[in-house]
Amino acid sequence: MRKLHALLLSSLLFISACTPVFDNREEVIQETKDENSNQTAIVPNYTMSEENYRMILTESSPKVARARTVTTNQMGNRMDIAEFESGLRRHSKEYFSPEEYFFQPGQFLSQETLLSWLSRYTKKNEEGLNPELNEDEASEEEFRENPKYISNIIEQDYLVKKDKKVVEVQGVTIGISLRTVYNFTTEDRDYKENHSTEELLKKGKAYAGEILTRLRERKELKDVPIVFALYEEEEARSKVPGKFLSKTYVDGSDKKIKDWKPINEKHVLFPSKEAEKDYFEDSQIFSDFRKEVSDYFPNFVGMIGNGFYMDDELQQVSIDIPIQFHSQSEVVGFTQYVYSLVVEMFPEHYSVEVNIKSMDRQESLIVKKAGKEEPFVHIYE
Repeated sequence: MRKLHALLLSSLLFISACTPVFDNREEVIQETKDENSNQTAIVPNYTMSEENYRMILTESSPKVARARTVTTNQMGNRMDIAEFESGLRRHSKEYFSPEEYFFQPGQFLSQETLLSWLSRYTKKNEEGLNPELNEDEASEEEFRENPKYISNIIEQDYLVKKDKKVVEVQGVTIGISLRTVYNFTTEDRDYKENHSTEELLKKGKAYAGEILTRLRERKELKDVPIVFALYEEEEARSKVPGKFLSKTYVDGSDKKIKDWKPINEKHVLFPSKEAEKDYFEDSQIFSDFRKEVSDYFPNFVGMIGNGFYMDDELQQVSIDIPIQFHSQSEVVGFTQYVYSLVVEMFPEHYSVEVNIKSMDRQESLIVKKAGKEEPFVHIYE
């Protein structure tokens, strides 16, 4: 029997009306090219960690993207939605440091603009980036020859302080999401066309060049540095998200893209044949962990893990354990046991996150950061 480690149960403290309010915000002016459109904004004085950006706020809430509903309507896999947005911030840090830059969701490209760009080219919509095709009359062959490659575009803005009370946009990141599989219907039959990574890279770089031209035509973006990142979606039913393929930095004085930097990262499902073949040692650790959990609680529903690799090195594994509990004491006991397994079985060079869930809610969370011996644990009341 494994030695159980002591479990520290912590409760979240919520701010109530009788709790003192501390001034942790600073009011600034967000400056634009048009002085008449300058806006009052609020920036937090503190950040949750050095790895996170401080977000530009309005008086009562974070700013929202002008095209915030486009992503959920255009992408079919919810994991792609989360990875596309968070991954863009991760890759932006190489060019826009969180120590210097503030973050806000895109404020330049509206929903109407993006939907126009993401549509097919027509005489009525010359802004369409996807190839021209009369879908009502097109044959299967014509669909395959003119597929929709680009599915989504996300804009993220990065701001710096000019002085104590003024911030302005000094960087923009544009994410371009591309379809691994193009699904279409013609003559009452459903078809799909697969796209290779090489094909998506070629198309994505061409789209980025065209989008850069359009952005440079805008007065407010004509001399702002812009980062482009290309993202390859997974199929809608995939249990892991897709991946970023390449990125480039365009200086504020440049009107054309000069070169691209390849991105070597990947999400891998545990258990899977791919994990067993390409990452055998990591796959074996997960299998052993799964067996230990099964021995303790034989009736558990199942377990899957998502391993995130950069340059073929595992950076993080997120594990979901769905179990039907009958009492709070079962939750506590099971969490204690899993906590001990996380400490004893997983190496320290990558992060581990375990989400323990019942059928309708999250029951507990265990997070072990890379380089740390003891995980954080929380049991939800």
